[in-house]
Amino acid sequence: MAQAPTGTFQVHYFASASSYTNRQSESLPAPLPLAKLFDVLESKYPGIEAKVLTSCGVSVNVEYVDVEEEKLKLRDMEAQDGQRSDLVIIKEGDEVAIIPPDYILGSYCVRLQHY
Repeated sequence: MAQAPTGTFQVHYFASASSYTNRQSESLPAPLPLAKLFDVLESKYPGIEAKVLTSCGVSVNVEYVDVEEEKLKLRDMEAQDGQRSDLVIIKEGDEVAIIPPDYILGSYCVRLQHY
C-alpha cells in the first residue's frame, strides 16, 4: 500500500465502502480527530455515512476504534469548553481502514474454510 504524502494520512476502503467511493484508498489532511472522520467523508461522498459508515468497523494503524464513542467525547469536551487528552487523533502517516461488516464476515468465512 502506498505511503501517505507529507501532512496526510491514508484511508483504505473495503467492500461496499470502496464501491461507494469508487476508490480503494486516498490521502486526507492530518491531523484529524477521529470523531470528525465521518463528517469529512460525508462532505466528500454525500450519503456515505447513512448508507455505509454507520455499520462499518474502523481501524487506525490496524487497531479497531469506536468512532461513536469518540464523537461523544468530542461533544462532551465542546460542551464544557475544555480539552481532553484521551481523544483519538489521526496523525500524519497513520493508516485508517473502513471495513464494512460484509467484508469482515466474508473474510471470516474464508478463514473458516481453510481449517
